[in-house]
Amino acid sequence: MTFWKTCLNTSTIKPTPLLEKIRVTAEAGFDAIELWINDLYEHVGRGGEVRDVESALQDHGLTVPCMIALRGWGEAVGPEYGIMLDEARRRMELAARIGSPLVVATPPRQACELSQLTDRYGDLLRLGREFGVRPTFEYISFFEGAQTLDVAWQVVQNVGEEDATLIADAFHTWNSHSNAQLLQTIPGQRISHYHIDDGNPALPRYQQTDPDRVMIGEGVIDLAGEIEMLQQIGYNGMISLELFNHTLWQQDPLEVARLGKQRLDALLQL
Repeated sequence: MTFWKTCLNTSTIKPTPLLEKIRVTAEAGFDAIELWINDLYEHVGRGGEVRDVESALQDHGLTVPCMIALRGWGEAVGPEYGIMLDEARRRMELAARIGSPLVVATPPRQACELSQLTDRYGDLLRLGREFGVRPTFEYISFFEGAQTLDVAWQVVQNVGEEDATLIADAFHTWNSHSNAQLLQTIPGQRISHYHIDDGNPALPRYQQTDPDRVMIGEGVIDLAGEIEMLQQIGYNGMISLELFNHTLWQQDPLEVARLGKQRLDALLQL
């Protein structure tokens, strides 16, 4: 029996101020919190300091297993690529300071050669080793650069690095033409993090985007089947609730977080 730890991706309660997100996550009973780097940038831009976040995390007993995200690295051309790597360096340095071992590497929105994605993901891995942070490859069902779990797994294999990993995501697997059974063939240690979310039953599959995700247990994805496959491959990382639902954003963030935790606990039989 796998003993899962639960995490809240703060996109689930996005409009809430950063320090309040930390309090809400802890009060709802999650073990960990998945932070967005832009939230930290915004906090500092409004006169706050990074140590405010460090103190809040410590006060509320939360770890940060993953931060989001590195963007623009896959599609940048010419001198722009160097600029994107400089920004990636700053973001990974910040992740290291917060204590996050992982940072998400988001693929391009437009189609991109697999070889370019592979080479550049390799660059990010080597850069991350300077800070003790592992970039982890993400697939997004409505981004043409890497839409499927199949493509993400191919990149992770092709890069030929032992610390290469991917994020598995229930919604993006379901909402793309991914091989539905591929998850059970990937070694558990190659999956860094798992995003859990549900597909909207009122909208066509393969055409949904982030705001269409619904609270787990209210959609059409076989989440129990996904969890069973994670158990089969020996995955022992975080199960992180990641929603972008605008209706939920308008509700009390603590109630949303509590509902998500209750649904997660029931699914995972915690």
